[in-house]
Amino acid sequence: IKWLLKLAVSFILLSLAWVLIYKYFPIPYTPLMVIRYFEAEAKFKLRHQWVKLEKINPRLQLAVISAEDQNFYSHYGFHFQAIKSAVLHNNRSKSLRGGSTISQQTAKNVFLWRQRSWLRKGLEAWFTMLIELCWSKTRILEVYLNSIEMGEGVFGAQAAAKYWFNKPARSLTRDQAAAIAAILPNPRKYRARSSTAYIRKKKAWIIRQMKNAG
Repeated sequence: IKWLLKLAVSFILLSLAWVLIYKYFPIPYTPLMVIRYFEAEAKFKLRHQWVKLEKINPRLQLAVISAEDQNFYSHYGFHFQAIKSAVLHNNRSKSLRGGSTISQQTAKNVFLWRQRSWLRKGLEAWFTMLIELCWSKTRILEVYLNSIEMGEGVFGAQAAAKYWFNKPARSLTRDQAAAIAAILPNPRKYRARSSTAYIRKKKAWIIRQMKNAG
């Protein structure tokens, strides 16, 4: 019991220190970047460049929030109605739907691996609570937009803007921002340019949500 208690306290202190370090410093690599490197059959080219949130066009910030988590600024890390809807959908359908918030996705992208398991989901909940307590919403969004996968070997808004549209993230138009947000469910399958009918339809939906949000 004493050994388990020491282990639990050590984990709490180390994870808290990890979160506090990332509160102030750019995050150069994430576990998913390493996983993609070892998964690659050919030579892997990583595209990633950290930029401050003010250098990411507000259109892209709004597009991603509209597409992924419209309650981002009002919840405390979890949106239980979305989780319940996703569980009901996944029980009835072969296609899987996620109910994760931007905070949960940030915790998963930065601190954890992508395998579906109860252990990982538990750790995801723990790190989600930590970043909600220790970081501001602005910092969570900044880390999310700099770490999320947005194409094959493409991570973060700056790299995605240059890869898909050959321009910095601060110069994206509304349509370009919506196109990048539209591929986030599966960025290795879909393309922000020359997109499929599904992506064009989703991009139009995101643009409507952006207009509604203002």
